[in-house]
This record gives sequence, structure tokens and C-alpha cells, in this order.
Amino acid sequence: MGGVAGDDLAGWRGMTWRASHVLVRSGLFSAAAALVAVLLGRPDLLVFAVGFGVHAVVAILHRPGEDPRASSRLARDTVREGQGTRVRIGLERARGVEFVGATLLTHPWTGYHPPNGVLTHTASKSPSSTMRLVAEVASLRWGRREAGDGLVSAYSRWAGYQWGQAALPASPFTTLPVPGPFDSAAHAPHPIGLVGTHPAGRAGDGSEFAGIRPFVPGDRLRRIHWRVSLRTGALHVTSTVAEQDASVLLLVDSGVEIGASGGLGGAESSLDIAVRAAGAVAEHYLRNGDRVGLRVLGSTRHNALPTSAGGRHLRRLLDVLARISPGESRHVDAARLRFQVPAGAVVLVFSPMLSDRVVAATGLLARRGLSVVVVDTLPAGLDRREDPGHTTTERLAWRLRSLERDALLGRVTRLGIPVVAWHGPGTLDDVLRGLGRRAALPARGAAVAR
Repeated sequence: MGGVAGDDLAGWRGMTWRASHVLVRSGLFSAAAALVAVLLGRPDLLVFAVGFGVHAVVAILHRPGEDPRASSRLARDTVREGQGTRVRIGLERARGVEFVGATLLTHPWTGYHPPNGVLTHTASKSPSSTMRLVAEVASLRWGRREAGDGLVSAYSRWAGYQWGQAALPASPFTTLPVPGPFDSAAHAPHPIGLVGTHPAGRAGDGSEFAGIRPFVPGDRLRRIHWRVSLRTGALHVTSTVAEQDASVLLLVDSGVEIGASGGLGGAESSLDIAVRAAGAVAEHYLRNGDRVGLRVLGSTRHNALPTSAGGRHLRRLLDVLARISPGESRHVDAARLRFQVPAGAVVLVFSPMLSDRVVAATGLLARRGLSVVVVDTLPAGLDRREDPGHTTTERLAWRLRSLERDALLGRVTRLGIPVVAWHGPGTLDDVLRGLGRRAALPARGAAVAR
């Protein structure tokens, strides 16, 4: 992945070398000491002043001839949660520079090594036109992050002249969510593609055994069941169930975030659970050859990805999830929402179910005849309404909010939409099997079941 560079000119345009405090103090002290030595007739004091005067003269003679140029660059512009990259700070036109130091600013969910973000470098004996500082930066939560901004300064030889402090621009980078552990042994209820791993409702070329039937022209010889053929005196073959791929639409509610996020390995907010769960489900189905699409409810940009398949599509899907702005919301009329969902697709809604808009969108998809499942992403610890760590007002407010949430969940369940709490592997097994049995019912029976 290519590096990311900021605006090199932003922080140091018009900045030049100036006399340092060391040079000013040396010059003033040597001049004052020499004057006092002459007035008082103190040759010993004169000898003491000569040393500071020599230092000032040598420092002036080593003034650099050109102003340096500073830049900061990230080694990678995309990382995963918990992973890191390097911030490379370069100082060009650095001939005559003896010491360079930088202080990097810290941002939420990022960490530097060294932890304080202070970098220093002393020039070697052989002069070089470029000096570099390197720091490691880690991202602890998915999303768009910034790093590399701060202040940089340089000193000439003998610390006579100072350049800076110059501002370093921030370099943005994307932190992809780490999908949580997930696996499902249940097949999609409505496989609609041509090839895949889900058993279809018709006979065909697959791996799941369907039965034994008499041989007909066109059957493959490798399908002949010799034991039954010898016993009956007529050729028989094994029949199998055709296998198809499925389409899955992931609907992520980003308009509401409940709970405090502790980053990777810490406490999870409702949006953390939704993003990582959606990534885990997408990874599972895409690796099985299925097609997955994404729609974000609440984000004002980068909020849709059409259904597709393959490893590159997983990378694009994780990038859209990483660009979600927590809590960013806009008013959307549910009746005007347009979901490009193929017939027979399974819709998985990841939401804490605290918004009328999400409930309306879920009901709209269910009325279209699609198989809809709500994955409840409310953190488990938030249902303890009598937590002594909260005030009476806070507990009462959450109790009222919980009653509103129960009413919204009741509206969803009355539409025949199953609701399941996210708990990792096996979360969707029972509900997908139930949807598969519902799809196998006759049309009138299916209507009654709904």
C-alpha cells in the first residue's frame, strides 16, 4: 500500500534560521564579562569570557546556508484494528543541522511508540542533506484516523541557530474493522444463484445425497449405484440436490450508538458490535462463494455497496464499514428508501432497535417478501437497569428508553421478523433453519406462518 503524505509547505512556509537562546546568552555573557574584566582589571575573568566568545563565533560561522524542508508520511494508508504503521518525518536540506526533534500529537484510538510521541536524532560525523525520524503508530479502533501531525525543530552545529518549531500536517489513514469470530452451519433459505454451497429445492449436480433412481440417458457413469443395480438387474444412479449461491444484504444502523467503546479488546458499543458482526458475516458468506451487499442507515456518505462476490469485494465492504461516522444521522423517509435487493435475498439488520426509522425500513423489506432477520447489537451489560454506578435520574431515563425499545421490538416481531442477539459463532443457525422450513411450506401455510 502506498504511503500518505501531508502538505509539506503548510507548517513551515516563510520559516528561516534564527539565533538560538544559547547563541544570544553566549554572546551577551562574553561581552559583559570582557567589559567587567577590563574595568576591574581582572585578567582571570577575561580568560573566562573568551571561552563563551569563541563558542559564539564558531556557532555563527556554522550557520546553515539554506532553510530546511520538513514532511511527514505514513508507510501505509490502511491498517486493521490493533495493527500499526510507521510515521516517517523527513528533514531535507539538512546540511549543517546537528540536532532535530519532533513532538507528535496524540489522537483518540491511536497510540505511538515511544508513548510520549517525542522523537530526537543527532547527526553523525558525516554530513547528510536529509535527516529522518521514525515513530510507530497503532490504531485501536476501526474508522478514519489521523497521525503524524505535531511540531518539529532543528538546531545547527554548536546550537547557534534554531529552525522551527514548524507544524507537521496530519496524514489520514483508514482502520478496517477486525471481523469477530463467526461460523454458521445453516444454509440460506432462498439460494437463487447458479452455483454455490447451499442446497437448492431441485435435483441437480451437487454433493448432498437426494436418493436413488433408475438410470436415464444423460446420467454420468460415475453416478451408477452398482449395489442396487446388481440386486435389481437394472441400472440405478444416485441423485443429488443442486447447490446454489445466496444473496445477503447487510443493513447496519449507524444513527444510534449506545455504550462506550474501549477499542479493540475493550468494551464494545452497539456500533462496534454491529460493524464487527457485519464484517464477520460478510467474510463468512463471501468465502463460501455467496454474494453480499451493504447498506448503512444513518451515514450521510459511503453508505451503500451493491451485492457482489469475491475477496476484493470483502475489502471494499470493510472499507465502507470503516468510513462510518458513529452517531452521524440524517432524516430519511422510510417509504422512499430504495434497496437494490435481488428476489430471494436474506436481509440481516444489525441494530440496537432504538429508532423508528430502522423499524420502518425493516418492515418495508419484510413486506416485499424478503427473509429479514434482526441482529440485536445492544451491549449485554446495558440491560442492568439497577446498576448502582448510575444516578437515579440516569436509571429512570434508561428504563423509559428500554420501554420504548420493547415497543419497537414488539412491532418487529408482530411482522414475523425474528430477532436474535449477537453472540458470535452459531448466532444465525436456528433462525436460518426456521426461515428455511418456512420457505418449504405451501403458499397458504407460509402466509399463515407469517
